[in-house]
Amino acid sequence: MNTLNRRKFLGLAGAAGLAAVTPSSLPAMTETGHETKSEDFTFLFITDTHLQPELNAAVGCDMAFKKAREIKSDFAIQGGDHVFDSLGVTKERASSLFDLYGKTEQDLGLKLHHTIGNHDCFGVYPASGASTADPLYGKKMFEERFGKTYYSFDHKGVHFVVLDSIGITDDRAYEGRVDAEQLAWLAGDLKTLPAGAPVIVSVHIPLVTAFDSYVPAPATPPKHHGMSVTNSSEVIALFEGHNVLGVLQGHTHINERVVWHGVPYITSGAVSGNWWHGTRMGTPEGFTVVEVKGGKLSTRYETYGFRSVDPQNT
Repeated sequence: MNTLNRRKFLGLAGAAGLAAVTPSSLPAMTETGHETKSEDFTFLFITDTHLQPELNAAVGCDMAFKKAREIKSDFAIQGGDHVFDSLGVTKERASSLFDLYGKTEQDLGLKLHHTIGNHDCFGVYPASGASTADPLYGKKMFEERFGKTYYSFDHKGVHFVVLDSIGITDDRAYEGRVDAEQLAWLAGDLKTLPAGAPVIVSVHIPLVTAFDSYVPAPATPPKHHGMSVTNSSEVIALFEGHNVLGVLQGHTHINERVVWHGVPYITSGAVSGNWWHGTRMGTPEGFTVVEVKGGKLSTRYETYGFRSVDPQNT
């Protein structure tokens, strides 16, 4: 409705004794005329499975997925680090780990959207013996199994953005980073949304975390910034002006919620706990249940009763 016709309509409404409808009282609309209001639904955020044949990891992951099946959910997002580990092992070992994960994942029985984690990148460490020229080097093995490393999708009126937070460095290591190409894509993706459209983001390495406040500073600072995204301010700036309901994160294996500019950055505990060695800094093995209700996001953490064969609690 153009401005002139809108004024005419409001004038007629007033003359007929009808309640005037102001722009602020109208529901948000897309360019095609559809409301952006979301429906209520539940989904799962399952991260850091670190699947491996050792330490009863496959048994534990199977237990987690079967517990998750009991929760009525529309779908699940895997938050990264599907396997442990493809960074520093041979192609055969990495491939077998992904095979094991694929078989175990079937127990979940839900549609899964995958987020890439640092341990999902093949052959990055020289100890793997892999060449950087290998066609499956880096993120290629992940892409072959799961598809794109960053993308978006929509569900019941909510726009989901899955980011790739893994930067592979020239000296064959990793760091938390969202590269320039992806930043440009994200800006363009968010720009297509109607005003007020709800957005939920998934990322492996946290954009915002207080993790460094919980642990002593290392005697020797790490060469690469790996516990959070080093250029997170560039990503966060793109969220401004959008209705971001929450950012779901993994990597640190602890439960944490930090609110910045009204956006909750929710880091989930890991399915693997302390890498299958017990509780991680007070967070037991588990996954996060996410509810979208009334246009707001809430979470709760579910454990599933796994007991490590070799507990090393931290």
